[in-house]
Amino acid sequence: MQQNLHVRPIGAVNWTGLWTLYLKEVGRFMKVWSQTLLGPVVSSLLFIIIFSLALGSASRSIGDIPYLSFLVPGLVMMTMTQNAFANSSSSIMVGKVQGNIVDVLMPPLSPSELLFGYVAGSVTRGVMCGGFVLLVVAFWVDLSVSSWVLLIYYAVVATVILGLLGTIGGVWANKFDEMAAMTNFVITPLSFLSGTFYTMDRLPPVWQTISHANPFFYMIDGFRAAFLGQSEGSLLFGSLYVLALAVALWFVAWSMLRSGYKLKA
Repeated sequence: MQQNLHVRPIGAVNWTGLWTLYLKEVGRFMKVWSQTLLGPVVSSLLFIIIFSLALGSASRSIGDIPYLSFLVPGLVMMTMTQNAFANSSSSIMVGKVQGNIVDVLMPPLSPSELLFGYVAGSVTRGVMCGGFVLLVVAFWVDLSVSSWVLLIYYAVVATVILGLLGTIGGVWANKFDEMAAMTNFVITPLSFLSGTFYTMDRLPPVWQTISHANPFFYMIDGFRAAFLGQSEGSLLFGSLYVLALAVALWFVAWSMLRSGYKLKA
């Protein structure tokens, strides 16, 4: 009996293919770095300038925390999540529209390897954008890291979640209008209504309860706690909540890739 030499052992990982896909994802956004890396830095700086001028943030504080020190971690997290989502969603969406998604589906990559490659690229872009924003604003905003564990945990888990959402959105959408709708009506509202620019106690009780169901609130609250050493919500609940969400979204995205939903004719 002739043995099929092309069948991989169960549990084996195609490291070469996975690394190639990751390099493709990173190379794709690095080729247009002025849009994907420089653009988010400029947008964040504009937010800081506008809030400084409009609210007199130089002298304003939230409790004993200067407003800019409160604002910057939220802006950094918002920048990371939005760019992580944009990376995987645009990569898949462009591949589907241009018809070259087959170049990714044909190589011997399992659904898990495909998903890991897309998400790893999203995490890389998100963390790079956040790092550049922090590097630039550190010249005039007083920031110090209180917990590196919280900083790394929330930076990674948050970008993983948005990378997974971007993958799900990219697979689900048939055209750019549908992808834009998901961005404009889901991602952007959740990120803006999450305590990025304000504390939860400024909201009516009903909206406080609704906001505490928003995963973006826990991403920003935990990331902000990494710098300020204090949080509005429970760090234990928040860390478990976002981790559970990441696991659930991973399963959904993996199932979509495994079934070939809207990817295979």
